[in-house]
Amino acid sequence: MHNDDVTIHRGVEQQMLALARALVPKPKLLMLDEPSLGLAPNLLDDVFETIGQINRETGVAILIVEQKVREVLKVCQRVYSLKLGKVSFSGLPDELQQDKETLKRLFL
Repeated sequence: MHNDDVTIHRGVEQQMLALARALVPKPKLLMLDEPSLGLAPNLLDDVFETIGQINRETGVAILIVEQKVREVLKVCQRVYSLKLGKVSFSGLPDELQQDKETLKRLFL
């Protein structure tokens, strides 16, 4: 294993450990700011699947602030976009994915 591979795996392990620590006090809401930050693209699915699994299995509400919109849309139940402090979109992920123009205008 190359040093880069070790660093990548440590990044995922650190994210997973941070999630586990946050769940210890059994919160009702978990707020995540850029959980993909510093992770290799091939590992994003694992992190976001874990986030979705936490929500499904524990019922903890999860608020994610993330620039990797397509990854979040795979696991979220509701989407909000803020522009200058105001909600510019509120809806279901499928609605947003089907409306390519709105998706592009808001996030890409």
